[in-house]
Amino acid sequence: MPGIIRRYVRVVDRLSDWAGWLAAALIFVMIATLLLDAVTRNVINMPVHWAIEFTQFTLAAYYFLGGPFTLMRDDHVRMDLLYASLSARGQARLDLITVWCLIFYLVVMLMGGISSLQYAIETDERRFSMWNPSVIPIKALMVVCLVLMLMQAFSLVFKHMATLRGEEIA
Repeated sequence: MPGIIRRYVRVVDRLSDWAGWLAAALIFVMIATLLLDAVTRNVINMPVHWAIEFTQFTLAAYYFLGGPFTLMRDDHVRMDLLYASLSARGQARLDLITVWCLIFYLVVMLMGGISSLQYAIETDERRFSMWNPSVIPIKALMVVCLVLMLMQAFSLVFKHMATLRGEEIA
């Protein structure tokens, strides 16, 4: 594989790794927020009304950031009945087919995400709650993470092509 493809794969893998570690850190943010909510609600009888909704936004960010990391680590779910019995090249062939399905899906999702973000920006979209937060940050993060997942999917294409050629990209 050409050097530029190898560099692309390394850079995208590093970005996905960074996103995954950031997602892992969000678990602690969620724990702290829910703990704060439990203490203020039950101990001092002064609930913070934003805590549950903030945790929901954080959980959404966790899922979005975890997508590229999961693709990079090849930790997604697959049916191993047939796949496990294939050779490495056979697995790479099958993975090349499925990754193009993933790319199609991600492009459709990205188009919808961009449209949703544009609408949120134009209308200053907010959640209807006591806290009334803007949804623009979480929708922007969704679009960024979809782009990163798309970049990671193309990285997978290059990795599978290299496997078919008997090369290794890391």
